[in-house]
Amino acid sequence: MKLLYDFLPIIVFFVIFKIFGIYWATGSAIIISALQVLGYWIKYRKFEKMQVITLALISVLGGATLILHDPMFIKWKVSVINWVFGLAFLGSQYIGKKNFVQRMLEEKISLPANVWHRLNMFWVVYFLVLGCINIYVVYHFSTNAWVNFKLFGVLGLTIVFVIIQGFYLAKHLKHQS
Repeated sequence: MKLLYDFLPIIVFFVIFKIFGIYWATGSAIIISALQVLGYWIKYRKFEKMQVITLALISVLGGATLILHDPMFIKWKVSVINWVFGLAFLGSQYIGKKNFVQRMLEEKISLPANVWHRLNMFWVVYFLVLGCINIYVVYHFSTNAWVNFKLFGVLGLTIVFVIIQGFYLAKHLKHQS
């Protein structure tokens, strides 16, 4: 359910793009991202860092798209966000006692430190590679193809990545029993 919630701005962007075009889609994604951050604040009385980073980047790059009437800024947002997340996950390896993946999952599963480290590094590589794939799509395909990739390609790659990660985790969880 959280994955769907996280993909909501992308879904809205996709639908609005298909009906009204890139600029309306960009404005809608900015609004939906702001509403997500506000909704999270109302429900939990705190901000989720990743949502705030996403909102900041979509506001800046989406705003540049709208002001300068150049869709390249919003197209780059996908890569910038993934690279920021990749670098944040990488930094979490060296700052603090636990990396991001361990902080998110340790209440649900128990793993050795080296497995937490590897899982976190898988996410680092995933985010960095996904950002590069987006840049490739931006410069080699039409805006329509990029929008389709942004929803279906990124979602599909994320699902495949999570399934592969699940197999990796299952291997280590069996050894613990």
